Amino acid sequence: MTFKYKLTQTLIDERDGSIFGAVLEWDQSAALADFVLIRPSGAPKAVLVLRGTLLKGPTIRRDIEDDLRFLAWESLKGSVRFKGALEALRTVAERYGSSNVCIAGHSLGAGFALQVGKALAKEGIYVDAHLFNPPSISIAMSLRNIGEKAGFAWKRLKSMLPSSSEPQADCDEEIKDNSLKSWLGNIYGDKASMGLKQWVPHLYVNNSDYICCHYTDPEGKTEENEANKENTGPTNGQVAAKLFVMSKGKQKFLEAHGLEQWWSDDLDLQLAINKSKLISRQLKSLYSLPASQVTKRPR
Repeated sequence: MTFKYKLTQTLIDERDGSIFGAVLEWDQSAALADFVLIRPSGAPKAVLVLRGTLLKGPTIRRDIEDDLRFLAWESLKGSVRFKGALEALRTVAERYGSSNVCIAGHSLGAGFALQVGKALAKEGIYVDAHLFNPPSISIAMSLRNIGEKAGFAWKRLKSMLPSSSEPQADCDEEIKDNSLKSWLGNIYGDKASMGLKQWVPHLYVNNSDYICCHYTDPEGKTEENEANKENTGPTNGQVAAKLFVMSKGKQKFLEAHGLEQWWSDDLDLQLAINKSKLISRQLKSLYSLPASQVTKRPR
């Protein structure tokens, strides 16, 4: 299918010359030429798209570096590409208004899209986000779950992996708070931060893909008959994210992690849950941000 969008900007990593993202904008002239008089309802004026890992030169080194960064810190803020994507998204949001802008990504690109979108949400700029096969594996999470005996190994591992300016503080803070119940109150019970709960990313996962399958782990005990009900979530009606699960049974990894599945003719998605352990942990800093730190911008 041909969509009436034109390429207006490419995001290039100056270190290796690779393209890691692109900005596409609605092409009114091309639409009119095909007698499309108005932009379809819900279609954004601009889209920022971010690619996943490419295991070939010259991109492989930087891509794997960012993959390891996420494995170690569960954050990509230390990456040069994070800064470039954030600047590009902020620019188009200010030009067209956040309600007319979408960010999308696959695999590693979905990890960047989630965190870039969250960074803008902290500034009061809420853009539509669609994340395909977002990474959910975290060495940091796994080692912390082992317990205090892993402390020495964890410190050694951190010294060997890419550094980051912010994530270490986030990880250390979460280590101190081992009670799920205590910080759930921060996410859903703080009236001062109610205005922040407007950003709801859309996540598309495949249970046969071990890179993203952990997003389907529920945050608490959920009745089976509630598992596929739309808008199942916190009792106060707040939704952390919308999680769509591919329903094709067991698949091989490469097929389950591939981008092509999301535009296949036999696509079968279910809105499974909108609140999981991983989603809540990754969005914790957004929902518990003090109101004094929020900078509202015109939309």
